[in-house]
Amino acid sequence: MLLPLVIDPAQLAPVLTDANLIVVDLSSTEHYQQGHIPGAINIDPTRLLSGSTPIANTLPSNEQLAALFSECGITQDSHVVVYDDQYGPWAGRFIWSMHCCGLENASFLNGHLAAWIEAGLSISQQDHQPTPSALTVNADQPLVADKSFILQNLNNGSLSIWDARSRSEYTGEKVINAAKGGHIPGAHWLEWTDTLSGLTPATLADPASLRQQITAAGIDMDKTVVTHCQTHRRSGLTYIAARHAGIRDIRCYDASWFEWGNAPDTPVEK
Repeated sequence: MLLPLVIDPAQLAPVLTDANLIVVDLSSTEHYQQGHIPGAINIDPTRLLSGSTPIANTLPSNEQLAALFSECGITQDSHVVVYDDQYGPWAGRFIWSMHCCGLENASFLNGHLAAWIEAGLSISQQDHQPTPSALTVNADQPLVADKSFILQNLNNGSLSIWDARSRSEYTGEKVINAAKGGHIPGAHWLEWTDTLSGLTPATLADPASLRQQITAAGIDMDKTVVTHCQTHRRSGLTYIAARHAGIRDIRCYDASWFEWGNAPDTPVEK
């Protein structure tokens, strides 16, 4: 099965019964029970966070990721399609987590369940439980930018930092769970929802439009692009947007502003 990174319902529907296809619904339990794509499994998106102190929102351990993906029934032969009920950040983070483990066969359902319903396709209220697999993973670091990596490269011109938070968070007018506000020096602001062409359904813009937006925001697509938000939820969507736009050297700062804004050794601009 060959599906691109970003797909629409018309591309998913013909392969819905393929034995290697796994559909993951990261919506709330309530929304999942109200209706979901037939055969979709419901996963709590907070399992995409390590839960470890002091920064609970970082990438989980290899053991945690292996347990999660195995519970979903994912194997090396699987193709996983992901959607959520929050405009796409959790779906993006799920795919980023797979990519960190070398699992490239993943697709983001553009428009999510709303687009599926809008296309006239049927939904199910039946709880679906997958057959667990026995997958082992080893998360690689090239898709992760930690604080030391950013500090080491901040002034050498190799990075282009994409701040996906709100404008008020970027300017420091609004501070959330941090000792200081503002942004990483030299970071460019492009709010995560600005990558969407519409909210009903929440649809990611086409690659050409995304490239225009990204460039207009000052983000240099030819450098190592590092995207972050407060906890690497919202920047889960901007990871997908960056890949969809053609950025291949893309890293996510998973500790995000929760770490940077509380660390005593990090510089800040406002």
